[in-house]
Amino acid sequence: MNVRVQQFVVAVAIVLFILKLIAYYLTQSVAILTDALESTVNVIAGFISLYSLSVAAKPKDEDHPYGHGKAEFLSAAVEGSMIVLAGFIIIYEAINNLIHPHEITKLDYGIFLVAVSGIINFGVGLFSVSKGKKNNSMALVAGGRHLQSDAYSTIGLLVGLGLIYYLHLQWIDSAVAIIFSFIIIFTGYRILRSSVAGIMDEADRDLLVKMISHINSNRSENWIDLHNLRVIKYGGVLHLDCHLTVPWYINVKEAHSEIEKLSQIIRTQFGESLEIFVHSDPCLDFSCSICTKKECTERMRPFERKVPWTWDNTVQDKKHQL
Repeated sequence: MNVRVQQFVVAVAIVLFILKLIAYYLTQSVAILTDALESTVNVIAGFISLYSLSVAAKPKDEDHPYGHGKAEFLSAAVEGSMIVLAGFIIIYEAINNLIHPHEITKLDYGIFLVAVSGIINFGVGLFSVSKGKKNNSMALVAGGRHLQSDAYSTIGLLVGLGLIYYLHLQWIDSAVAIIFSFIIIFTGYRILRSSVAGIMDEADRDLLVKMISHINSNRSENWIDLHNLRVIKYGGVLHLDCHLTVPWYINVKEAHSEIEKLSQIIRTQFGESLEIFVHSDPCLDFSCSICTKKECTERMRPFERKVPWTWDNTVQDKKHQL
């Protein structure tokens, strides 16, 4: 699915690149050249993302027991780097145009072509981000956000081109290009930052908070404690591991049943592209004070209060106690 979405994105990127080249050829506007250069990045990065998604879709093997999903983060890093580089090239071209200005022609045609490309960019970007979030694909999200930022910058570009068209001030062309080059550089930095976080297995706090809240709302009375919860992203696959404390006297089959309940609750909310490894711990005497199990023949001390599972206490590597 992710590969097919990216194939569509690449095909659209090629069409838009040709459209912007025509606009630049007609107008000779350095601001429109800014848009065309970014489209060059879109096309190259699109092919890189397509390759990375193809690699990420490969099944696990002996050399890659966790799959090939990390390839998506590498492609996003390359895309972010290329976007930053394009931003600096645009700054150079804009400054050069200020020093050596040239006449802008057929600006009305250029404005129309840029507007059409901006609308298409936004629609495709929205589609890519939506599919990327649904399938946990960093490559699709990064590419989609890039296209959306391209569409936002197109709005400002159209304003600048409109001012040039009506006021006939040539320096506005370079000024607009420089302003939006910084926006492009910032977009590239954000994509780079996200990709490095994925490569380094940085904790996704928003995802964990949402997941912990969902588990806490659906907890079983046999789930006395949940701790050392961790999630690692491998492209579109999430790898989750945690420790679940259950009554010490239940047998292995019953403990496995409780783990299956936990897994199903998580998958219901976060999809089937999820690998879950749960270590079951036996409860200890201090667990009685937080255990909500009503009919327990082995209770050592009275129940005092239920401990809500939160980010702060669930990611820690120790059992909960009062």
